[in-house]
Amino acid sequence: MKNFWLSRTLIVIPLLLVACAPIAAKEVKPEKPAEVMEKPAGDMMEKPADSMEKPAAETHESSGEMMETPAEPMAADTMMESPMWFSAPLTNVATGETFKVEDYKGKVVLVEALAQWCSNCKQQQRQVVELHKNLGDNPDLVTIGLDIDPNEDAVQLKKYIESNGFDWVYAVAPAEVSNELASLYSTQFLNPPSTPMLVIDRDGKVTVLPLGTIKSAADLQQAVEPLLKAGM
Repeated sequence: MKNFWLSRTLIVIPLLLVACAPIAAKEVKPEKPAEVMEKPAGDMMEKPADSMEKPAAETHESSGEMMETPAEPMAADTMMESPMWFSAPLTNVATGETFKVEDYKGKVVLVEALAQWCSNCKQQQRQVVELHKNLGDNPDLVTIGLDIDPNEDAVQLKKYIESNGFDWVYAVAPAEVSNELASLYSTQFLNPPSTPMLVIDRDGKVTVLPLGTIKSAADLQQAVEPLLKAGM
């Protein structure tokens, strides 16, 4: 029995020694050297590309070489355009003939915007009668009456001028002509009692006469006579 326990003890002790022995640390191999890692950002930056935009000064210089040479300025008389109403077809109510204001280029043209119901307009036209008497039969002076009331027509206008003895050129203004007169010169050209009138010189320049007053024959003569003498 003593020998049994002795032999058993001899077996267990080695086993305990093995179990209590420290476990050998597993060798950890180091990772690969850093050369396989990405290079620092600074090393990876590319050199400035030659195709990048040039500085503003160089770009302007380059684009300047590509630009066409500016055209020479146009002459002032070439740049000036006549108003559209100069070329609008109008009908002379006395004769039925079609005309345009531009047909009288080279002459002095006196234009009145009127309405048949307007008493101021009638007084203004009587001053035009006196103007014609004072100047005589001057072929270089053309007077045009434009009826700007959309409710009045050519038949009515013809009776109006015949009954009053007005013997110059009269026409009913189309809406586009009336509107352009108002847009270019004054909205008073759509208000007949303000007796709107303008004068066109031989070169097509328009001068608006004083609005809101009846211009006397002397006033009208003072406005047109210098223009009639010019270019003679």
